[in-house]
Amino acid sequence: MKNNGGRGLSPTNQLPPLTAQATMGLIARFVRSFAMNPRLFVLMFGLFILAMGGACAAPPTPDTAPGPTTAVVTAALTPTPDPYLNARLRMVEETMRRRGLKDERVLKVMEKVPRHEFVLPQYLPEAYADHPLPIGYGQTISQPYIVALMTELLQLEPHDKVLEIGTGSGYQAAVLAELVDEVWTIEIIPELAQSAAERLQRLGYTNVHIRTADGYYGWPEEQPFDAIIVTAAPDHIPQPLLAQLADGGVMVVPVGPPGGYQTLWQLIKTGDEVKAFNMGGVAFVPLVGGGQRGRGGQ
Repeated sequence: MKNNGGRGLSPTNQLPPLTAQATMGLIARFVRSFAMNPRLFVLMFGLFILAMGGACAAPPTPDTAPGPTTAVVTAALTPTPDPYLNARLRMVEETMRRRGLKDERVLKVMEKVPRHEFVLPQYLPEAYADHPLPIGYGQTISQPYIVALMTELLQLEPHDKVLEIGTGSGYQAAVLAELVDEVWTIEIIPELAQSAAERLQRLGYTNVHIRTADGYYGWPEEQPFDAIIVTAAPDHIPQPLLAQLADGGVMVVPVGPPGGYQTLWQLIKTGDEVKAFNMGGVAFVPLVGGGQRGRGGQ
């Protein structure tokens, strides 16, 4: 309680309430006083009124009484739930971790990137199934496991400069863009290049550069690249791409005849030497351009 500077009564100094017996005694005194001395009666009657007022008065309130309160209710901004989140988590657990992929950076990105945004509407129920899906123009989006495997084989560091051959729907580019600062990607089919650019921009991937061109010849003005990934199968190693690979860089590319199974190669460049590692059989649509008879994409 605040100090009132000596003004008024504190709760411990209030007059005690009068009992019925005390009240009757005061009245009797007033009557006798009136008979003996009218002036004294007036004085005593005034004191009686003051006593009664003190007894009946409400207890004093604090110097500062709380004012009315206003409850402000603010609606929380709840992000829209992702209906595909559980399917994406299950995809990574069942088709990637259980099959031996171990790069946690890549796996976390695969859990994050919304593959359903990169497939045609009629294939949404299959967006997280582990198989390729058509994206139009005779091209496909690769199965999620292969996307994760090829990305892991690139051995990416955050500041690596990456070139992708075969933009397709833009899914592989989005995965790469989550892992490195800048991605350059080439698509030979103009309609796919345009739709991929719009899709990536809408999803906030501003660090992806797209060009409509023949990917067989790479992007010479932006070389060298720390990593190059080819998402369609040439029938031989494209030498222009190998030439644009930086010293110590890694290229991942499926190689084989059109219409058949190919071999997935991991190529590591050290000076003038290139070491090739056979990563097993795969099935990609063929690369278009550079003397090839077809082209695919991610």
